[in-house]
Amino acid sequence: MTLDKPMSPSRKLAAIKAFHTLVWAFFAGCILAIPFAVYFTRLRMAGVLIAIVLVEVMVIAFNRGRCPLTAVAARYTQDRADNFDIFLPVWLARYNKAIFGSLFVGALVYTLIVWARNQGV
Repeated sequence: MTLDKPMSPSRKLAAIKAFHTLVWAFFAGCILAIPFAVYFTRLRMAGVLIAIVLVEVMVIAFNRGRCPLTAVAARYTQDRADNFDIFLPVWLARYNKAIFGSLFVGALVYTLIVWARNQGV
C-alpha cells in the first residue's frame, strides 16, 4: 500500500463511523459511570463526568440536535438510515438520545439526592 493514494469515500465513511462510535462509547460510558461514582460517594468524580456530558449536550444543542460527525459522514454517502454515521444497531441509533438522555437525567437526580443528603439538607 502506498501513501500517495487517496482514501475512497467508503473508507472515509468507515473511519468516520469508527471514530463516531468511539466518541459515542466514551460519552455513554460517562453517563453510565455517574451513578456508580455517586454510589461510592465519589461526588467530585460524578461532577466531572456530569460536566463532560454537559459539554457534549451543548455541542449537540448548538448543532440543532445532531452530532457534528453526522454532517461529516453525510458527505460520503447518500444513506440516511438512523445508523448511517455510526456503528450501532438501528434501534439504538434511533432512540439514542431518549435512552441516554433519560439515563443522564436519572443520574443527575440521583446525584442531587445523595449530594443533598451529604449536605444535611
